[in-house]
Amino acid sequence: MELHDQSPAPEKEVTTAVEATQASEAPKTESAEPAAEVAVEDLESEAIAEEAEEQAHQADEETAVVLTKDAIIERLRNLAENDAADITAEELGRIKQQFYQLKTEEQRAARETFIAEGGDPEAFEPVLDPLEETFKQLFTVVKEKKAELRARQDAEREANLKVKREIIAELSAMSTDADNVNRHYARAKELQAQFLTVGEVPPTEASNVWKEYQEARERFYDQLKVNKELRDYDFKKNLAQKQLLCEQAELLNGETDVIVAFRRLQDLHDKWREIGPVSKELREELWTRFKDASALVNKRYQAYFEERKARELANEQAKEALCERVEALDFEPIKTYADWDNMTKIIMEAQADWKKIGFASRKANNALFTRFRAVCDRFFTLKSDFFKQMKETQADNLARKTALAERAEALKDSTDWRKTTDELVALQKEWRTIGAVPKKQSDAVWRRFMDACDAFFDAKKAATGSQRSAEQANLQAKQAIIDELRVIMGDNYDGDTSRNTLTDKLAELRGRWQEIGHVPFKLKDVIYDEFRQLLRDVEKKYDLRQTRARRAEFEANVAGMAGNPGKLNRERDRLVRALEAKRADLATYSNNLGFLSFKSKGGESMLREMERRMERLRDEIKSLEEKIELVDKTETSTDKA
Repeated sequence: MELHDQSPAPEKEVTTAVEATQASEAPKTESAEPAAEVAVEDLESEAIAEEAEEQAHQADEETAVVLTKDAIIERLRNLAENDAADITAEELGRIKQQFYQLKTEEQRAARETFIAEGGDPEAFEPVLDPLEETFKQLFTVVKEKKAELRARQDAEREANLKVKREIIAELSAMSTDADNVNRHYARAKELQAQFLTVGEVPPTEASNVWKEYQEARERFYDQLKVNKELRDYDFKKNLAQKQLLCEQAELLNGETDVIVAFRRLQDLHDKWREIGPVSKELREELWTRFKDASALVNKRYQAYFEERKARELANEQAKEALCERVEALDFEPIKTYADWDNMTKIIMEAQADWKKIGFASRKANNALFTRFRAVCDRFFTLKSDFFKQMKETQADNLARKTALAERAEALKDSTDWRKTTDELVALQKEWRTIGAVPKKQSDAVWRRFMDACDAFFDAKKAATGSQRSAEQANLQAKQAIIDELRVIMGDNYDGDTSRNTLTDKLAELRGRWQEIGHVPFKLKDVIYDEFRQLLRDVEKKYDLRQTRARRAEFEANVAGMAGNPGKLNRERDRLVRALEAKRADLATYSNNLGFLSFKSKGGESMLREMERRMERLRDEIKSLEEKIELVDKTETSTDKA
């Protein structure tokens, strides 16, 4: 609910208005009561208006996001079919504002598109909106219905005014007929009951008519020689009813709900006005009691709205700060998935903070909400554009890698070893410069490319092998190293098993292995795999690389991502990219072994270094493959859940 700058007057001012009204009338007459009641009526009208504003305010907040032009047309069509009394001016204004706000936004977007396509800003002409004519027709129908309702209400008020003035005139005439008091008494009661049942009169005449009626009624009771018994009976009955109203008004000060207390007080004031006068000596005392009880409720009601106004001001300042916070964010430097995810968290946190803040004043709240939503809309539009662009980029990368695979397949059967080697190495370098591809096609296109490369280089190595006897000697030397590793793996190994000692021992064995030359080609992979597996078994048995701890840590991290497909996908993409890079490096080293000469001492040293690096790459590739497999299993479990 919106609080205007002209907030309800404090209770002290209300009491002053009542006292001023009393001072203008006879100090000892019943006329003091209606004047104060009019002041309370004003406060009641203001409360009702403020409550309507609060409901409209809440409706604004609820419909600020969801209404489209078609929905607005449909809502206006429904209003056109409703009774005019069910249609509020606030809702009509809100519907009109929303419709033309949407129209303005569409024209702005069309103009920006026109300019972006090279059009002259001065030559832009907005396209006619076919819905606008429908909107205007329906809006006119609703306005005409409201105008007809107001005309009928005005006519009814004028008719009610005429009836009430006739009642007042008849009461005034009876007050001058002192000889027929008993005969007029019953008629006077009928006229008073009729006066209370007549509906509203024009607001400009309401106060005067009520005063004239009170004066006529009081003249009838006070100035004429009314039958004493009837008068005393009336006074006594009225006194008991008004005393009960005073007690009920005093109890309202204990009501915890201020709004409920204020509404009940209005009901009590309505009943007070319907009850006739009491004896002159009790009128002032009784009215003061009722007025004081009312003042306590009015004071709490006034304080409630003052407190709410302060609360809305604090909410407005909080929302202003939140708008400044999101407006300070820079979306332009965001270029990666991780950065977009981090910024999304920031925006979502800001939206959550916004929901925690209560309403500001109606005018400020709408403006702040539009301002805040504009930043959020801009962010999500940019994010959508980025993901769309990345999807297109990955599709282009897939096409480029597929072309490279096809070129490699065309070269795999070539026997021109030098030329083909250079071409395939160039293709592998180009492969590494291409970015990621869609996850579903990543492994397939990589395997296709590598199978073609491996087929060529395996054929090349088979055709160029020659040193058989040296290779047999080398095979025996490497077999001896494998035997030493088997001893270390045995259960009866009695050597020093400390981590440092075993690490040095394995480093020595690796060095000796690297110093040994080539072995027969057919046994190369077999004996190396056995050597590498034994190294891993020793490291695993004695946990030399602390792989268990790192593996447990990775498994814990992946388990923490369960239930979040986005994080799992990003982790898998990172691992796949790393795997592709390692495979490409391994392929490069493997290719280089095929055409480099290692006859010199320096060449042998280079060979050992390359084989050591290739061994480390194979270990890293296997580790990455195991991690990808773990992520896939976790993702599959999440999908089933």
